[in-house]
Amino acid sequence: MTVQNALLTILVEKIRTDTLVLPSLPEVALKIRQLAEDPDVNLNKMAEMISHDPALSARIMKIANSAFVGRGIHVNTLHQATTRIGLRYIKNVVTAMAMEQLFVSKSVVIKKQMDKVWAQTLELTAFALTVMQEYNSNFKYTDVNFDTMTLAGLLHNIGALPILTEAEKQLDLFGNEQFINDTIASISSPISVNIMRSWGFGEEMIQVAEHWQTTEFEPKHPSYLDFIRIAAIKLGRVAVEDADAAVAPYVELGLIKSTQFERSPDFVALNNDIKQLFA
Repeated sequence: MTVQNALLTILVEKIRTDTLVLPSLPEVALKIRQLAEDPDVNLNKMAEMISHDPALSARIMKIANSAFVGRGIHVNTLHQATTRIGLRYIKNVVTAMAMEQLFVSKSVVIKKQMDKVWAQTLELTAFALTVMQEYNSNFKYTDVNFDTMTLAGLLHNIGALPILTEAEKQLDLFGNEQFINDTIASISSPISVNIMRSWGFGEEMIQVAEHWQTTEFEPKHPSYLDFIRIAAIKLGRVAVEDADAAVAPYVELGLIKSTQFERSPDFVALNNDIKQLFA
């Protein structure tokens, strides 16, 4: 049995027997998600909880005043920011922000890999958000929104995390960089699905984790999966012979303007602005 097959066998067996240790959402994300689901919650209470986390407070203020959420009037308090953003947006944004706290390791080798996975995740999320924003700009009402798209992007490859955690336990066998990359590519999706289900996400989000690397599954358009796929193809995260040909069906569906949409100055400028939200 090859080394890669050995790790794959371990992970598959743990998935089958439901013994794979899945990451848990950080406490602040759990509390805010629970609070947002409370029918009696008010925005003052939400702002008070967020205020106890300086980094989270700063990010909420930044998003509230961004061009994607702001309405031309600068907000100066957390209460104003939470009022502008809304409970559902806050719930998803906080969950998305909390993700970064999970990518920690005492191993230099694994931490390097975690940093790489996280950087790729942020890049893909910003790209998918840019595609979605350009699409949404053409319609008064659409079925996709900024906060859920952010969450879908940051969670789409969460299955990489347990793989890296398992590899850290036996670095002498599983610590090779190329080996880890190949393993993530081949088995992260089913692990992502397990994590998403354990965290209580719905089928629409689970579809993103399960199918973003394939083209066989066709969701109802437009979907978050579509925008994640477009980003993955254009960023070289999906193995295709011709990226332009692979995204051509999305031109026909009206999700993108052309097969080389990402070269337009407007797209580049918007993508750079969105990247700053994650900086």
